[in-house]
Amino acid sequence: MQHSVTTTELFLVAMAIIFSVPYLVWRVARTEYFAPLVVVQIVAGVLLGPGVLGHAFPEYYATVFTKDVITALNGVAWWAVMLFVMIAGIELDVRKAWSSRRESGITAGLALGVPLLFGCAAATALSLFPGWMGARAQSWQFVVGVGMACAVTALPILILLMEKLGLLRQPIGQRILRYASLDDVAIWGVLALVLMDWERIGRQGAFLVAFAVACIGFRALMRRLPERDRWYVALVWLAACAFGADWSGLHFMVGAFLAGVVMDAEWFDQEAMDKLRHHVLLVLMPVFFLSTGLRTSWTLGGSVVFLVAGVLLLASVSGKLTGVHLAGRILKWPRGEASIIGWLLQTKALIEIIFANILLDKQLITSEMFTALLLMAVASTMLTVPVVAPKLRRALLDKASRIGIVRPADAP
Repeated sequence: MQHSVTTTELFLVAMAIIFSVPYLVWRVARTEYFAPLVVVQIVAGVLLGPGVLGHAFPEYYATVFTKDVITALNGVAWWAVMLFVMIAGIELDVRKAWSSRRESGITAGLALGVPLLFGCAAATALSLFPGWMGARAQSWQFVVGVGMACAVTALPILILLMEKLGLLRQPIGQRILRYASLDDVAIWGVLALVLMDWERIGRQGAFLVAFAVACIGFRALMRRLPERDRWYVALVWLAACAFGADWSGLHFMVGAFLAGVVMDAEWFDQEAMDKLRHHVLLVLMPVFFLSTGLRTSWTLGGSVVFLVAGVLLLASVSGKLTGVHLAGRILKWPRGEASIIGWLLQTKALIEIIFANILLDKQLITSEMFTALLLMAVASTMLTVPVVAPKLRRALLDKASRIGIVRPADAP
């Protein structure tokens, strides 16, 4: 008797592909230096999407990634990214930034504002051509949305990369986290403005008022709970905030960020929080990467999409470096420090991809624009360690030569 493959079996085949392919590429090709596992997972998601696998092997793609399988994968991906964004919100510490507000404000403002202007200029040029602006976008929403995507810093991935480079616990690493944290707050605020649906302004206003009132009771409750109960209550809070934001028309990821940002990191054990972030990246986020890849499109031609991705990458990187170098001049940083900070802050990866997913969900950008933003985020992240690592070595040698440990002539 012939066995017909069930949706459950296809789902498990898809999950096996999601977890095995990126891991094997990462291990066999030894990509860790220029492409951490998370970047390989993002690239694998693109390769497994309709633009590559679906084009090369359409029958196989249609057999495995059926409508029901994609629906199931999307459900896992939604919860994964909500958890990830909530954790990012919890880890934001605006109070530390406030303690050194002049330096943090100048640097964060320029590091966000200059690439935003560069990205808006690129988006304005692209808006003149068909195929990039979404069906429901007003011109200003498209321009500001794409501009902000060019200005985003991926705080969770930045933490991982600074751990790899040995910077996270150093003073410069903590400063970079302050700059990125302030920019994250601004980014989500601008996103909420871009997503504001004036036809549903009453519903969105009601959500924000209800959220503000609920925060008072929620924070009072969390302070009284033992830590083991806070984790569970935080998940209920996450689901409620994400539902409210999505119901109001803002987007469930905006709700997830709001759910996290009103929680104090001190309520949770830092080691447990680090483990939770690690496990979400390991167990759930690869599904989000694949579901992201399934949304890519190349209908305007791969060369055109790559060209636009290159333009956006240039706007993003040059804008970030220009802004940080301006801050370095104003604040009189040591030579070479602005370059290191600028290259680290231009890391895009997850947050930019999440940001682009929201723009696509709301039909503010097309699938082609989404693909270009995704490629830009991958390239941005892959550049970070290869560019920063030698700069750090030179900075250490310069410092050693200044204090007499190594003569400049001895430096390689």
